[in-house]
Amino acid sequence: MSTSPLIFEEFECEQASPEMMDAALAQGWRHFGTKFFRYSLQSVGEEWQTVIPLRMVLADFELSKSQRRVLKRNADLTSGVVPTEMSDEIKEMFHRHKARFTENVPETLADFLGDEPATKPCRGMALQCHLGEDLLAASFMDVGQSAVSSIYGIFEPEQSKRSLGLFTMLMEIEFARHMGMNFYYPGYATSGVSHYDYKKKFSALQGYDWQEERWKPLGELK
Repeated sequence: MSTSPLIFEEFECEQASPEMMDAALAQGWRHFGTKFFRYSLQSVGEEWQTVIPLRMVLADFELSKSQRRVLKRNADLTSGVVPTEMSDEIKEMFHRHKARFTENVPETLADFLGDEPATKPCRGMALQCHLGEDLLAASFMDVGQSAVSSIYGIFEPEQSKRSLGLFTMLMEIEFARHMGMNFYYPGYATSGVSHYDYKKKFSALQGYDWQEERWKPLGELK
């Protein structure tokens, strides 16, 4: 992989149209609340690695055997998509979920979603997964004109054997395909080994090449 140029950029945007969101995502931008940012390098352990924004070509996506097993494991759940809101139930789950981490622990869910996540800076939707009346997992998405972008996901730590983080991603992909979208953005990975490697296991992935400023099949970036 060619040496990545050093990029660290950010801007504020209160309101972005679906077309604007598509354009921003296609250039490697992400956002937390109304703060948009993109960067090409990240510290992982004691080394610097290239950040690789990821996107999936939905028409080409195929489930792997392990992903099919995750769907089967969670066939007893009911999933639905609603406008994003930070209810007390969601906030309480977030605090239980974040206890799993020891580094870069977020303070609040608003750090990721902002204060008005259903409408600012764009249309925000939440996937919720229930077992009966109990909420087991939730994830949060931006909805553009032709793309869906995953922002953050949470789940009940005691249900970790269900692989709910992966399950919510699969449900987000299903939602994006149902909506007739072209792309699904699952966030980013890095050029070396990191805890983001699970994202590289999806099919039909492209990675953003900072040097050439274009998307390539992920395998061509390794």
